[in-house]
Amino acid sequence: MKFRRKQRENVDINLVSLIDVVFVLLLFFVVTTTFTRETQLRVDLPEAVSGSPAEDQQIKQLDIAISADGVFSVNNQLLPKNDLASLIDALKKESNGDTNAPLSISADGKTQHQAVITAMDAAGKLGFTHLRMTTVEAAPTP
Repeated sequence: MKFRRKQRENVDINLVSLIDVVFVLLLFFVVTTTFTRETQLRVDLPEAVSGSPAEDQQIKQLDIAISADGVFSVNNQLLPKNDLASLIDALKKESNGDTNAPLSISADGKTQHQAVITAMDAAGKLGFTHLRMTTVEAAPTP
């Protein structure tokens, strides 16, 4: 007996649709990925607790106070100018190059946002790592 062999069909895998799906997935992941940029300043937000925290007398603390008019003072000494350069010079003088000292920024509630950003920029340029924004406890509403 003589059997006929069936002709084999060529099996093709359609790669075009596979490549299209891969490109769509790649596009989806690129669009939905969030790119974070690490900031240079680490901001420690104050916590509301009753009582006053214990002060460490060995570490010199720096305080930048900003009035409602945008006038800067570093450790209760008014600055002659209200610009970034004079603030940097005053912080260098007060800290003696110690950027590990805690730095707190106290701003009036009506201070322009730019003045606070200028103070944070000066701290960042000098390399301060312990930055605190001070607040007062809100009065309870009746």
